[in-house]
Amino acid sequence: MGLFNAFMALSGAVDTDAIENERLARHTSYRIGGPAGLFLTCHSYHALRRATEVLEREGVSWVVIGKGSDLLVSDQGFDGAVITLGREFQRTVIGDDGVTVSVGSGVILARLVNDALSAELSGLEFAVGIPGSLGGAVSMNAGTRTEWIGALIENVVTYRPGFGIRRYRHDDVKWGYRSCGLPRDEIVLEATLRLAPGEKNTIRANMERYLSLRRRSQPLGNATCGSVFKNPPEKSVGKMIEDCGLKGFSIGGAQVSTIHANFIVNTGTARASEVAALIKHIHDRVRETYGIELQPEVKFLGF
Repeated sequence: MGLFNAFMALSGAVDTDAIENERLARHTSYRIGGPAGLFLTCHSYHALRRATEVLEREGVSWVVIGKGSDLLVSDQGFDGAVITLGREFQRTVIGDDGVTVSVGSGVILARLVNDALSAELSGLEFAVGIPGSLGGAVSMNAGTRTEWIGALIENVVTYRPGFGIRRYRHDDVKWGYRSCGLPRDEIVLEATLRLAPGEKNTIRANMERYLSLRRRSQPLGNATCGSVFKNPPEKSVGKMIEDCGLKGFSIGGAQVSTIHANFIVNTGTARASEVAALIKHIHDRVRETYGIELQPEVKFLGF
């Protein structure tokens, strides 16, 4: 009865939207996934704190997601609660110094990049075309091989359920390729980035250069979760998969992209089980061919 009790406690609560059996396919870039037992949108810190307290009390498993851009949800869904962050976490404020920007974790990266352009602030051009929200980008240190969001961060504010708000300076956190040293049991609420003054036409030109490269080399516009595997040191996982002869290979409605082999595309009918089977097939072929254990970049829910 934990889920029912949690729904009854949170339905109608201030700054909280609660929905039962919400299909998660509506909330992932893969457009795949069964229902969440409870889907919560928390529009304030106090609502988030109350939601986690209720879920813990009722023994309900829960997870926080952003825009679902690196997430594969099982066909059976998730027999727990999924939390997303709403209004209070979708603000962007430029500091009095004109170069520091406080960004809520729910802010979509595309909007943040455009806000920086409008304010003539440089540093985020590499993020153009990267899907997802600021919170997810911080949690995985999103970026390219040579540029990532962690390098711009001055501080991060998190919430640890049962303990409260915590603040980290940049050097308190270990940042690496597709990795962030923040504790996994803490929820990113906000980050402050330090950008640099720039000339709008130059910033726009750099954004167009990055976006043009992504359009040529990635299946933008298709239903994917972004890169499926992390690149091993000094190697391109896309090239390794292609050299295994898997470019274009498919299982059901899940297909290895013909543009970039480290992307799996939902061609329209894919099930999560087919995507998962294709991920395993790629992993096994690369291990057999190169002796390398690929590490997934995509996260799994409900498996």
